[in-house]
Amino acid sequence: MNSPRWVMIKRAAELTGYSEDAIRHKIKNGTWAQGRIWRYAPDGRVSINLEEVDRWVESAPQQAA
Repeated sequence: MNSPRWVMIKRAAELTGYSEDAIRHKIKNGTWAQGRIWRYAPDGRVSINLEEVDRWVESAPQQAA
């Protein structure tokens, strides 16, 4: 079975290692773009796009070891 692309905050926290509070903070302060990394589901709950979270993590410049 394929992994879901959109998940609720609790599941995103389990899969990414970020706490639920850290995820909410990234949403609130604009670190994660609405519509791309997160959005409101039709029932009003916040959904997180795991594919876009991966892209966000991979976009960080890496320092030489």
